[in-house]
Amino acid sequence: MEKKEKVMAIYTLLDGLYPETIVFLDQKDPFRFMVSVILSAQTTDKMVNQVVVPLFKAYPTVESLANADILLVEEIIHATGFYKMKAKNIVACAKTLVGRQIPSTIDELVKLPGVGRKTANCVLGEVFHKPAIIVDTHFGRVVQRLGIVDTKDPEKIEKEIASILDPDFQYRFSMAANLFGRTTCHAKKPSCPICPLVNLCPSADAFLKGSSKE
Repeated sequence: MEKKEKVMAIYTLLDGLYPETIVFLDQKDPFRFMVSVILSAQTTDKMVNQVVVPLFKAYPTVESLANADILLVEEIIHATGFYKMKAKNIVACAKTLVGRQIPSTIDELVKLPGVGRKTANCVLGEVFHKPAIIVDTHFGRVVQRLGIVDTKDPEKIEKEIASILDPDFQYRFSMAANLFGRTTCHAKKPSCPICPLVNLCPSADAFLKGSSKE
């Protein structure tokens, strides 16, 4: 099976598993969504969804966050970890966007403080409904185990998947593969015996042999 054919087979199976809309972060406003993604680094989406409630109650607009007391922002977002850098980034990002719209291209998005390619792709896909490959730990783990890529470098993974998968399928594949990594293809103990992709996965045999010894 050629790689593109295999990826489309995986896409079709994953697409059928999950609801039409997959959402991890609660915020819908474009700026608040982007701040939520920045805060999500090295923490859980559940934690971010909790923390942004008091954050946006205190600072409901771009302008108010741009003028925020950074020590108060640090206090509010402390539970997300790396709070000093995150506070610095989201306040600086707000300052940059006062009087401006959020950019709609990856080249412009990654110029914003705190916005790397993962965050930029989240914004492109969720806010602007553009093609986007979002490489986080879940997505990277899934596509490596499935033998779609043989690198751990996020940017190389992003570009390789984008070169294989038609643009119309990219964002949906990102979200579905991410959810699959959270629910089935776990980091330490993937659920290979009940996995719908087991026949397409070159990593499954090793995990299945390991589980049979337990």
